Amino acid sequence: MKDYIEERAVEIACYIIENKGTVRQAAKKFGISKSTVHKDCTERLIQINPTLGLEVRQVLDRNKSERHIRGGIATREKYLLMHEKEGQK
Repeated sequence: MKDYIEERAVEIACYIIENKGTVRQAAKKFGISKSTVHKDCTERLIQINPTLGLEVRQVLDRNKSERHIRGGIATREKYLLMHEKEGQK
């Protein structure tokens, strides 16, 4: 594996752990695809630094278990905003 890929995987993992970030947030921050973030954190990082790999995996698993809640909140806010706009007409 190339050195820059290893460095990127470690940087991404540290970002996700420190910020309790999501794959989407990390992809945006580092300017790469969500698929690359996921592969770096779940496959490559385990080979590079297993301890860090397990830490980031815990954050990603927690995010995955909570994503339906975040989606529900976003939908609720969307419809509240729509109703507010209708009330202003």
